[in-house]
Parts: sequence; structure tokens; C-alpha cells
Amino acid sequence: MSETSSTSGKERLWNSEYLKVMTCNFLLFFAFYLLTPLLPIYLDTEFKADKDLIGVILSGYVVATLVARPFSGYIADAFNRKTVLVICFFLFFICFTGYLGAGSLLMFFIVRTLHGIPFGATTVVNSTVAIDVLPGSRRNEGIGYYGLSNNLAMAVAPSVGIYLYQATDNFRLLFWISLALAFVGFLCSSKVRIPESEAKHAPVKKSLDHFFLTRGWLLAVNICFFGACWGLMSNYVALYGKLELNITDGTGIFFMILSAGLFVSRLFGAKSLRKGQMTRNAAFGVIVSSIGYSLFAFVVTPWSFYLSAALIGIGNGQMYPAFLNMFVKVARPDQRGTANSSILISWDLGMGLGILLGGFVAENAGFLRAFHTAAFLQVGGAILFILFTRLFFERRKLEN
Repeated sequence: MSETSSTSGKERLWNSEYLKVMTCNFLLFFAFYLLTPLLPIYLDTEFKADKDLIGVILSGYVVATLVARPFSGYIADAFNRKTVLVICFFLFFICFTGYLGAGSLLMFFIVRTLHGIPFGATTVVNSTVAIDVLPGSRRNEGIGYYGLSNNLAMAVAPSVGIYLYQATDNFRLLFWISLALAFVGFLCSSKVRIPESEAKHAPVKKSLDHFFLTRGWLLAVNICFFGACWGLMSNYVALYGKLELNITDGTGIFFMILSAGLFVSRLFGAKSLRKGQMTRNAAFGVIVSSIGYSLFAFVVTPWSFYLSAALIGIGNGQMYPAFLNMFVKVARPDQRGTANSSILISWDLGMGLGILLGGFVAENAGFLRAFHTAAFLQVGGAILFILFTRLFFERRKLEN
């Protein structure tokens, strides 16, 4: 027993392949979310689109992502993951050229929607490869840190995009930068090596639980609530700050504070994940996020605007990796791809609904009411987790 403990204790978490996969994930999300807060402004400025139409156009990629992800999980479990990863990342990279050539709202909608297919597939396959390259004794902890790469990108990229736009007033430059970052990510994905023991796996039979993790259905419903809040907030915060608070240059600071909260939260949360304290981390995260969204929506001042960013960052930094670990824990080893696709499907479904709902409510009742809606959804999701989802997970988790 002591020999086993000693061996597992020496297993390296930060091995070279894990670092490559983390870099791929960061570049994937950074390239995509560099544009996220600016696309509503771009569509309004370039095409004079109203808020309802902006919501429909921006949610198009979510629909495509949702269609792609169940099949991506199955493909990641059934075929050579390295080959699948490289193909998906190349398609993700090449789609950025479409933004440069889209000269009408219809063309932009088509490009944005089609981009969701490789984006959804690449996120699933890359996160599954991350699990493969992690040593078994450090897997819970490693999954927690892995999520930091995309959450950090989702927080930092919008602030960088906003800063670059304010400095250059040039949307085409931003499209080129995203294209270049995606290309670097593609090159990095081609260098990843999967351990022989993980690369060879038994053939996967076609069945429903290899397209969606039915054992984790309540986890999926719960994460959908939080995805809706994130989608609504991240897509409309720039317009909200400009119209409600007259903040024209502070949205970048908002996302920087948010990213700092995510980073600090992940560092402290990884130790408890290593000990298996997933439900405790998730409960802390959903409560802190609820306070953050409520402050954001119901106290309309500059100081509450920035403080809420820190609280939302801290809360999501604890909540998301805990949920990802819970999805993996209720899945069999041959369902790793399915577990990853299932949480991402649920998150993106929530994001899509949040974008659509935010655009509809903002158009008819104003942005303030839209963020009231986000706060209510977050609190509702927190109550659902504490009363029901936590116990649901404890009953269904597997020791594998």
C-alpha cells in the first residue's frame, strides 16, 4: 500500500502533453471569445441590426454546437482522438476567414452558425484528450486546472478585444487576430501525444448513453441554468455598461477583474478537488455567483458593477470544474468523451437560451430587466443544486 501511494505521489500533473492540451484549449477559447462582446456592437454599427435580431444571429452558433457535440463525444470515444482533434481544430481555424468575407447579415449568420460545429467538436475532443494525458492519481485536480484555461480565456479575451477595438476602431483587425490565434492552436494540437495505454481502447457500440450522459441528466439541467446567466451577461455587458451606467471604457476592466476572480478561485479550489470535495466546491461557487449576479442586476452603480465581476469570477471558478468532475465521476471510463460533451451541451444550451432571452427582454423591457432575469436564473440554479442535484450526484457517482 505504501509503495502504491509513493508511486502515485510521484506522478507529474504538469507533464508536457497536459501543458500542450491546456495551451490548445486556451487558444481555442481566446480566439473565439475575443470577438464575443464586440459582435453586438459590430452588427449594430455595420448592419444596423436591432436587439432581437442580434440575439438570433449570435445564438446561431449555439444551435450548431449543440447539434455537433453529442456526435463529437461518440467520435472521441470511438476513433483515434489525436486525429479527430487535429481535424476539428483545423476546421475551427479556417472558419474565421468567413467573418472577413461576410458582407451581409445573412452571410454573417451563416458563418457564425457554421463556426459552432468545429468549435463544439474541438472543445469536446480536446477536453477528452486532457483526461487521457493526466495521471490517474491526479485526474480530479488536473480536470480542475484544465477548466482554468478556457475560463481564463473567456474572461481575458473579451477585455483584450474591447481594448484593441477602442485603440484601433477596426473590426477586421480583430478577425485577423482571432484567425492567427486559432492557427497557432491548430499547430499546437498537432504536437500532442496521447499515452499508448489511452490511445488504444475497446470499440464503442452505438447507444444513447454514448451521445449524452443520461446518468447525469439532473447535473445537465442544473448547469444549463448557469450557462444561461453567463451567456446573457457576457454578450450584453458592454452595451449594458454603455447604456445604463454610461461606462464606455470600463468593460475591459470588468472582464479583467472577472478573470482574476476565476484564476484565484481555481488555485484554491484545486486542492479540495484533489480530496474529492466536489459538491462542497460547487455549493460554494453557486452561492457566491448568486450574490455576484444579484449585485450586478439590482445595485446599479460603478462600484457594484466591478465588485460583481469579482464575485461572479470566484463563483464560476469553483462551480464549473466541480461540475465537470461530477460529470466524469458518474460516467464509465469508456464514456469520457460523452461526459465532456454532455456538460458542454448543457452549458451551451443555457448560453444560447440566455442570449436569446437577454435580447428579447432587453428589446421589450430594457437591459436592467434582462439582468434581473439572469440573477433569478442563477439563484434558482443554486437552490436546485443545494436541494436536489447534490444528493443526485452522491447516489450515482462511480468509483472508477
